[in-house]
Amino acid sequence: MTTQLIAGELPGTYVVPEAVTDSELMRLANLLARRRLKRGRPLSNLDAVISSLQTLLMDYEREVFGMILLDNRHRIIEFVELFMGSINSASVYPREVVKKALLQNAAAVILVHNHPSGDPDPSQADRDITNRLQEALSIVEVRLLDHVVVGVEGTVSFAERGML
Repeated sequence: MTTQLIAGELPGTYVVPEAVTDSELMRLANLLARRRLKRGRPLSNLDAVISSLQTLLMDYEREVFGMILLDNRHRIIEFVELFMGSINSASVYPREVVKKALLQNAAAVILVHNHPSGDPDPSQADRDITNRLQEALSIVEVRLLDHVVVGVEGTVSFAERGML
């Protein structure tokens, strides 16, 4: 049986009419996270976006690299998972990132990847690929707004740390 959410009295609140299992609760959390990242949604609440990214990526056993593509008014075009790697790394190809941004006619992007270890602190390799991607994207006039690293222990925003 699949649990359904019922809208609560206050906007952004929901009622679950029956008891749910852990796995069903995670399924519902993923459903809500994907809903927050759907096409046309404005990027008005960055904390909610980062929380959604953490929900979607924190439980992967392997490193996953993705991005949110945005139009020129910072509305979401698409969230896409691009690369999947091993337990501590993923090969990221700037050509493919740029290609996807151009195919979707993105004006800006937010990069994201998870750390299966749970510690979201960026590695030197994370910093290096971010710099390479920023350079590649800038050549085709796509702005890199942020690179978010997620783990069960929290999130790190390159933009908030002044690393972009």
